[in-house]
Amino acid sequence: MHRASRRRNKSFVQVDCVTTAPELLERELFGFEKGAFDGAVSNKIAGLETADKGTLFLNEIARFPLDLQPKLVHLLERGEFERLGTSRTLRVNVRLIAATRHDVAKWIAGNRFRQDLYDQFNTSLIQIPPLRERREDIPLLAHHFMQRFARRMNKDIQVIAPETIFVLVNHDWPGNVTQLEHFIQRSVILTKGPRLQAPLDEL
Repeated sequence: MHRASRRRNKSFVQVDCVTTAPELLERELFGFEKGAFDGAVSNKIAGLETADKGTLFLNEIARFPLDLQPKLVHLLERGEFERLGTSRTLRVNVRLIAATRHDVAKWIAGNRFRQDLYDQFNTSLIQIPPLRERREDIPLLAHHFMQRFARRMNKDIQVIAPETIFVLVNHDWPGNVTQLEHFIQRSVILTKGPRLQAPLDEL
């Protein structure tokens, strides 16, 4: 979406809401001023500033900390935010894209996700079925990931054996595309020779 848009020549900033600790997530997104907390020895530019006129992608938005969600609502409504440790308002023009594999309606019912934040994203909502419901995509994705990681690791891997494809297609992939991507990456690391050596016993 970013590369196909008018923002393609501007920054694309990706933040993972699962792997980033809540206190670090706030600092990463909103930045901070020197002295805002112990250890803040210099100013930190916000990820939002880096993504200005570009795109900010929040992966696993359902896991975005509940106490930080009002700040995200304010950003989406007004296009402005404040760094930690200052009351100075900064304005940005950021396209925000978010994704999650969770049922957000259940998270809202359980008071783990704000309805008003969901409503902000719901203006342009794309629902993609889980990988197990579109198994025809698995061979294409597997080859794509294999080629990408082989290039990165300077390996000449050409093919995935039909029996490997059969196992991949029939696996349920509870972690969806990300899980498949990581599995292929590990497979490329383990491979010696032109045929992908996938550790199928790990599935």
